[in-house]
This record gives sequence, C-alpha cells and structure tokens, in this order.
Amino acid sequence: MRIRKKPWAEPELAVCPFFVKEPETFRGEWKAHFKKEQPIYLEVGCGKGGFVGQTALNKPEINFIAVDIKNDMLGVARRNIVKLFEAEEKQIDNILMTAYNVEQINKILSPYDKIERIYINFCNPWPRAKHKKRRLTYPNKLKMYREFLTENGEIHFKTDDDELFFESLEYFKENGYEIVYKTLDLHQSGYEDNVETEHEKMFSQEGIKIKFCIVKINPV
Repeated sequence: MRIRKKPWAEPELAVCPFFVKEPETFRGEWKAHFKKEQPIYLEVGCGKGGFVGQTALNKPEINFIAVDIKNDMLGVARRNIVKLFEAEEKQIDNILMTAYNVEQINKILSPYDKIERIYINFCNPWPRAKHKKRRLTYPNKLKMYREFLTENGEIHFKTDDDELFFESLEYFKENGYEIVYKTLDLHQSGYEDNVETEHEKMFSQEGIKIKFCIVKINPV
C-alpha cells in the first residue's frame, strides 16, 4: 500500500510508548518488553493498523507485534490504534509496532521469541514471474518464518487475488505446512473469528470474494 508523506508521523512515533525504534535490539527478547508475558502473534504488513488494533482488543490474552516498512504508514496505524482503544477505555499494553523490511524479519526475530501465529493480510500479489519471489508466502519466506514460529505455529493468510491464493497453497504444502482450514469465500464461510482489514472492506464492497486459509507448521 502506497501512502503519502506524513510529516507528523515520525515525531508522533518518537513519543509513542508502543513503537519500537530499534527492533534489532529486541531480537530474542520481545516477550520481556510487553507488560504481560503471554503468547505472541505477528502481523506482517500491518498497514493502517485497523486489523491489529481490533484483534488486540478482542484478544487481550495475546501480545501482538505489528510490522510495516514505512513510518508514514505506522503513524497512521498509531492514530487508528489509539482511537480504537480509547473508544473502549482500554490501555494499549499488548501491542508493539515497528518499521522493518519483512524480507529480513529474521534479523529482528529469533527462535527465542516463540511467535505462535503470523497474520498475512492482502500482501502484494507480485503477479509477474520474475517478481514472485518477493511474495510474503513464497518458499524463501516460509523457510524464514520457521526460524521463529513455535513448533505448532500457524499462518493466517487472506487475499483477494486468486492466483496468489492457489499458488500460495502449493507453497505451503511443499514447504512443511499443513492446510487446516481453507475457504474461497470467507464472508460466506461461517468462520467466526474474522476481523476485517481496510482492504478487505474495499474488496468486499466491489463484490470480490475473500480467500482465506490457516496453515500449521509441521515439525521437520
């Protein structure tokens, strides 16, 4: 998702208590920086923060790490998360967010961080053959995620793109992940734990069906 420059974003992030400026220093120690020690879920490409904010409100028993590459986007996410929590009169104590290139996320996460779930929501489909290796579900990424996912860790994947979805299903199966849930029409599936993202609402309004799957890591 492209976003215009937000001159206010970095100053606001600099004083944000749940923004991590130097995530490399947290590698292997993320759980120590949350107020409560509890399971950790990760959203890669958190965008404007609506999904992680609402999911963190729904699941106070879970800690969340939200990652996006641009501070401008995270500035918007910060405002949206604060708004969501203030509306419920809740303290933001189970979210940490940071700016980082997801393609190198293993530089800020290690096996000691014990990530139990990864959310990948509406990532860039990179349809051209020479660009597919940049997909967040591509085999090189799936191998990297195994470095910090727990033994029974999960990936929850949503997309509007048919080709990306079906090719990702093959990536998962070929790289040691078991598909435990799959639907080609999430909103008609009866799945009850869904939180809509900004993209999801837009695509649904256009009549595009949302593809969704849950995959579980298989021990090597």
